[in-house]
Order: sequence, then structure tokens, then C-alpha cells
Amino acid sequence: MIIRFKRLGFVIAMVSLSPVVFAQKAQQVTVLKSANENKVDVAIGGRPFTSFLYPDTLEKPVLYPLHAANGTVVTRSFPLQSRAGDPTDHPHHIGLWFNFESLNGLDFWNNSYAIPANKKKLYGWVRTDRILETKSGDTGVLIYHANWTDQQKNIILEETTRYEFSGNENQRVIDRFTTLKADKDAFFKDAKDGMLGLRLAHELQMPTTEDQNFTDDKGNVTVVKGGTDKVANGNYITSAGKTGNDAWSSRGIWCKVFGKMGADSVSIAIIDHPKNPNYPTFWHARGYGLFAANPLGEKIFTNGKSEKMLTLKKGESVTFRYQIVINNGSKTISVAQLNTLAGSFAKK
Repeated sequence: MIIRFKRLGFVIAMVSLSPVVFAQKAQQVTVLKSANENKVDVAIGGRPFTSFLYPDTLEKPVLYPLHAANGTVVTRSFPLQSRAGDPTDHPHHIGLWFNFESLNGLDFWNNSYAIPANKKKLYGWVRTDRILETKSGDTGVLIYHANWTDQQKNIILEETTRYEFSGNENQRVIDRFTTLKADKDAFFKDAKDGMLGLRLAHELQMPTTEDQNFTDDKGNVTVVKGGTDKVANGNYITSAGKTGNDAWSSRGIWCKVFGKMGADSVSIAIIDHPKNPNYPTFWHARGYGLFAANPLGEKIFTNGKSEKMLTLKKGESVTFRYQIVINNGSKTISVAQLNTLAGSFAKK
């Protein structure tokens, strides 16, 4: 099946999309663009939350690292920093990002410093060229513009993304709204690796002592080493009730990863939106720490029973909407609370 989109205005609604807050006071958000680096820092309640990084040395912009409200870093440190015990597989997994494995034959997802120069032509780049707005307040706002290009910087898509950041004593929320406009005909081929990706801290991985091999569409094999340090203690649950490794390739309105980090229970949930293509999304949620929502990987997730392609003619646009919710405390966010959040987010 091919998904087609009518010509849409290249506009993202500039409305406040504050999350449901469960009986806690919202904390002030500060969004500050660096004067001398390609970086925007976000703090909530006076504590660092994340940074939007878009240097020329990265093949895509990322939010990195992500902190829970108690200051715990919930994303893997590698490859931008070093932390004892961090896995060093998949160097393209950095913080929180958005791209795709197969657009006009180019692989945007797997591009990283590890790709040999003579193979870079097979990979695409997301190049941020300007910050459109930053705003602090009860809800922090960051809007940027980027181009999805080939190695020669020929533009395939223009991206405009609006981030909204909010939080309270035990919660951090990111609302992401990304509009992609085709500068030329753009074809997203059904593929496994996409679209909203998050690489988890070691503690939130599912425990395993066995090595695992993963092969991309070009035949490159990545080995993910098993561990015996007993640090990993994570697990997944979806809105459809799938848990653990069964979350992978399943569909759901939301998916939550959870585990102990220090003395606290920590969880990260990704919530899909009913206006997204192919809702509810498939979950590309791996036990080794990749947590992704991919609505355009249906062929592999259904063992070839069906597939979804997305085609944009020149001038056409599509918008993707996601909410990321990070909680810490004596227990993780409940199914009922996530359903409430999902219902609220669906109305935005």
C-alpha cells in the first residue's frame, strides 16, 4: 500500500500543548541558544534537562543527553561521552533523534562517523541551518529548520520541527511536531529503521548474557555484546499489553520502558498521535536499548504480510507528532495515567 498526501501548508500550529500534570506544580523552563556553539540548552526547574545539538560533525540533530527530573541521565552516553559500562554498538544511536533508513534510496538512519568515506554516498544527512524560535516559560519552545540532503547537499526534504518542553517535580515531557516538505519527489520505502529513535541508558536495557547480531539492509552486521554486570534491569510494556521482547514489531498507542536507576524507579514513554501516518505505530523496541516508533516499517514487522510506503510529490508535506514522557519516583507512571496522557495528546 502507498500512502499519499495532499498539498499541505508548510505550517506547524503554534499552540500550547502542555501535558497533563498529575497534582504537581509545573516548573519553569529555560531555553537558551548558545552564542558560540551549535547548541540550545534546556533547563527545567533550574536543572539541566537536555541540549539540542546540531554541529556539522553530526549527521543529524539530536537531543542529548536527556535527564529525569531528579537529574539522572536516561540516555546512553556513547558516542559523544564516555561512561563506564556503556555499550559501544550502533554509533548512530545518539540521544533522541528523528530520521529514516530509506528515503530516495539514501540511508539517513545508519549514517555516522563509522561509515567509510567511500560509502558515504549511500547515506543521507539532516543538516540544521537555522533556529527559528526559542522561548522560555511554563512551557519551553524550540523551533528549527533543517534540510534532508544527499552528500552533495542537494535537498530532498525541508524539515520544520517544533519542540515543547515541560515538567514538574517528578516528570519531564517533550512534545515534538515535525513537518517534512518535499523539495523534489520523495519516496520513503518501507524499512525497519525509523523514525523517532531513542537510545537508552545501560540500566534501562533488558538484561541478557547472550551476544546478539543485527544486520542492516546493506548486509552490515553489528554485534551487541551480552553482559554479566547485573546493571541492566529494564523492561517494556505497550498500550496493547505486550511486554519485554514481544513489544518489538507490535502496534500500540504508547510504549513504556522502565527500570531501577539508583534508588528511583524510572520510566520513559513514547506516545503516538492519531493524525500520524499508519497509526497506531509499530514499536522498534529492542532489549539492548534502542527504543523507536516506526510507522513505516510494516513489511518487516508483519513478516511480509503487508507494507506501507510514503510518497510526497514536490511541494507536498506530512507532519509527525510524538510525546515523550520521562518519570522518576517510588513507582513508574501507571497504565491509567499513560492512557490519560495519550487521550489528551490526541486532542492537540
